[in-house]
Amino acid sequence: MTSQTSTTASAAVPAAAQGSHMWVLTLDMPGRGMTTSHGTVTPPAGATRHDVFRRLLDYVASEDPRMASANCVFFTLEPNRL
Repeated sequence: MTSQTSTTASAAVPAAAQGSHMWVLTLDMPGRGMTTSHGTVTPPAGATRHDVFRRLLDYVASEDPRMASANCVFFTLEPNRL
């Protein structure tokens, strides 16, 4: 599974360079902090939505270790097409 996080909304990235799915994940540690991450991902064949969710939790926690024990307050994973 690959994942990318977007840093600027104005940067045009060709669709071929993006993942097959777009994701948004918000984690909260009540009274201590909150983070929202987003990007694109191409899950491996046979992966479930739960598999992708767990991998993204691990990814966000690797970027911000404080969030390793945070509560998930929002998650979406949708095909990356209009």
